[in-house]
Amino acid sequence: MRTYYFDMKDGIPTRDRTGLEFATSAGAIEHSRDLARRLRHDPRITDRRLSIVVVDESGAEIHREPVYPAAMKVGLS
Repeated sequence: MRTYYFDMKDGIPTRDRTGLEFATSAGAIEHSRDLARRLRHDPRITDRRLSIVVVDESGAEIHREPVYPAAMKVGLS
C-alpha cells in the first residue's frame, strides 16, 4: 500500500498532511473523483476553480480533478 495525499487547490492551496493508503494510483484517483462529487454539492464551496490534486509519496502530482469540470471548460480556471 502506498500513501496518497489529496491537496485542495484554488487561489490558496491547502495541503493534506495525513493522506490515505491505496493499493494503486487508480484507487487514489477514483477517491479524488468521489471527493470532487461530494464537494460540488457543498454550499460552502464557492470557488469554481477548485481542484483536488492527488500527490504520491514521492511528492509527485499524479492527477488533478476539478470540482467543477464545466467551469474549467469555459475558461474560469
